Amino acid sequence: MTDLQTASDPYMLDINGTNIPAEATLLRERGPLVPVVLPGGIRAWAITTPTLLKELFADERVSKDTYRHWPAFINGEIPLDWPLIAWVSVRNMFTAHGADHTRLRKLISPAFTGRRVTALRPRIEQIVTELLDELAAHPDEMVVDLREEYAAQVPLRVITALMGVPEDLAPGLRVCVDEIFSTAPQRDPQENFAELVGMLSMLVSRRRGEPGEDMTSRLIDHRDGGDRLSEEELVHTLLLVISAGYETTVNLLDHAIHTVVTRRGLLARLRAGTAGWRHLIEATLRDRPPVANLPLRYATVDMHVAGQHVSAGDPFIAAIAAANQQLNPSGPVSDEFDPSRPAVEHLSFGYGPHYCLGAALARLEAAIALPALFDRFPDLGLAVDPAALATLDSFISQGHQQLPVHLTRTPALRDER
Repeated sequence: MTDLQTASDPYMLDINGTNIPAEATLLRERGPLVPVVLPGGIRAWAITTPTLLKELFADERVSKDTYRHWPAFINGEIPLDWPLIAWVSVRNMFTAHGADHTRLRKLISPAFTGRRVTALRPRIEQIVTELLDELAAHPDEMVVDLREEYAAQVPLRVITALMGVPEDLAPGLRVCVDEIFSTAPQRDPQENFAELVGMLSMLVSRRRGEPGEDMTSRLIDHRDGGDRLSEEELVHTLLLVISAGYETTVNLLDHAIHTVVTRRGLLARLRAGTAGWRHLIEATLRDRPPVANLPLRYATVDMHVAGQHVSAGDPFIAAIAAANQQLNPSGPVSDEFDPSRPAVEHLSFGYGPHYCLGAALARLEAAIALPALFDRFPDLGLAVDPAALATLDSFISQGHQQLPVHLTRTPALRDER
């Protein structure tokens, strides 16, 4: 909180995401429903407690449909270069409400059933092995950016394989997706969105000409076989899948790796089985949620929420990082990771009708990628002081810009991790 900002003022979210955990604490201390200012001076309400998040996520009076329930957008008051424009202007199940959301979710949910996700295990294992072989080819003394060369590549290769994305389109799609998650973007948001839609339209065109067993081809069947999915909904659904399937898992792997290499003794316990990888994954999701603040939902009617008057059309932002803090009163990921502890509770994949369809896939990727990495490189360690690591320029996406490591430590640098 700055000297000019008092507890009675709307809280101005840090667009650079400089210290998301500290900001989450400040928001939580202000109450369960906090007036905040988004980029461009847009006012919203931040929901900061797990109880209220669950309540409003399941409340039919709270919608994600920008085109029906956000008057500022409907009236043209939100500029096309607003940093969050892609989050509110897409037409897919992310911004759908009621029957429309049910219709769109039914079209994509078959790709993420337990059976289909489990069937992806051999492909994920193959991708992980290929990436580890590539890392092993680096000289021992070389500093490697593990976020770029591993944490990002695992979900990128998995989701592009699932969607049938050709190799030549994957790099450009990734650049555009990274920009969508930035709240201090380097490119014009509307131009970035248009470029991303253009590449996904090209993907649709290619898969129409050469259909396969991928998700894109199956969604095209829904589009071309009837009127249940419009062309715009088709392209924007693909945008949602690649965005959610890539960015969130990158940050999960990034923070889980960071936790292991910065907690003395933790790796030894994980490898000995006295601490569990799955517990580590869930604790990381809770304490460093990949999406820290999720935009936007809207009140469809005047409401009284947590002692506050909320007017119809007011937007909400889900302060997931703040809510998760309340679910962990014992502190951050420095927990003992006792495998006998109850399951870790968090809201990092949402709650209610919009619960993340890809949650099981993200967990499976992490459950394969993390132990495989440390089995191959048990002496892996950060190449810089942890305090020197820069965070992403975003209050939405929580991760590091880089994760520089030494894959193999010299004897002098070995410790008891």
